[in-house]
Amino acid sequence: MQTPSLPATVTTPESRTLPTLATPLAGSPAAPPSRVSIEGTVVADRVYRAAIFGFALCVPILLLLIFVEVGVAGWPALRQFGFGFLTSSTWDPVAGQFGAAPAIAGTIITSIIALVIATPLALGGAIFLSDFAPSWVRQPLAFLIDLLAAVPSVVYGLWGVFFLLPLLREDVMPFLRDTLHLGATPFFRGPAYGPSVLAAGLILSIMVLPYIAAVSREVLMAVPRSQREAALALGATRWETITGAVIPFARSGIIGGVILGLGRALGETMAVTMVIGNRHELSASLFAPGYTMASLIANEFSEATNDVHLSALMAVGFVLLLITLVVNGIARWLVWQTGGSRS
Repeated sequence: MQTPSLPATVTTPESRTLPTLATPLAGSPAAPPSRVSIEGTVVADRVYRAAIFGFALCVPILLLLIFVEVGVAGWPALRQFGFGFLTSSTWDPVAGQFGAAPAIAGTIITSIIALVIATPLALGGAIFLSDFAPSWVRQPLAFLIDLLAAVPSVVYGLWGVFFLLPLLREDVMPFLRDTLHLGATPFFRGPAYGPSVLAAGLILSIMVLPYIAAVSREVLMAVPRSQREAALALGATRWETITGAVIPFARSGIIGGVILGLGRALGETMAVTMVIGNRHELSASLFAPGYTMASLIANEFSEATNDVHLSALMAVGFVLLLITLVVNGIARWLVWQTGGSRS
């Protein structure tokens, strides 16, 4: 008996085509990338890392090159005059005698005056903009404060010559010396010339104010809102919230802003040169003309007639660079200390 054959269109389960590894099912994970693409990504990452490391390394290398070049150029004067270069007040290019004490003192005193005046104003403005100012006032006022940083220093100098110096000479200095009787102290004694250490400090205070205000404002606005709400929930007033909760939280950033302003004050040249009087002598009176290291270099560098004079000016620049590095190092230490104590 002959068995019937199956129809040609019928397929048995065993005869169905099963999916192979070469044809993945729908919804299954894609095939892993090839080894070539992985190695290319690794190489690109290494190149990128090496490139950004090189860019970051350029900054300390540039600082080191400046430090070495200025130090080598000023070393002959430092070797010839020794420690007396920092303590002597004699600056006589004809006799070949150089001492930078008045310029060092003038730089430090004018910077301190600038910070004493600018820090309260900048911090007060930053607190107002971050916690009290309406939204429609905050941005325009912040823009106007930041705009002070864009004014060229020579414009500040011209403003100081034509407005600030007459005001100091005719009104402010006589008022401080005679009306308030501060002339009995050595700090406000002497004739009111106008060009003086006090004038340089006032000009610097206006110039460093936007730097301190901008950094302080951003730091205060970065304080978490919960920090303020917690203090208010405990019954603190707005002022107690600012002084007890917000400012301590942002202390390290505020110190950084103040040090940034100090660095700006230490190196300012043109505006200070136009209002300080440029007299190379030590005086306790803020009414007396003075000198700063930056103004000394700006005034005499083009007139240096011999190698000793030029080396002395480079030594002044080297001392200014050292002071700047020390100040920034102390600032970094303070930021670390305040940040660690907060955490």
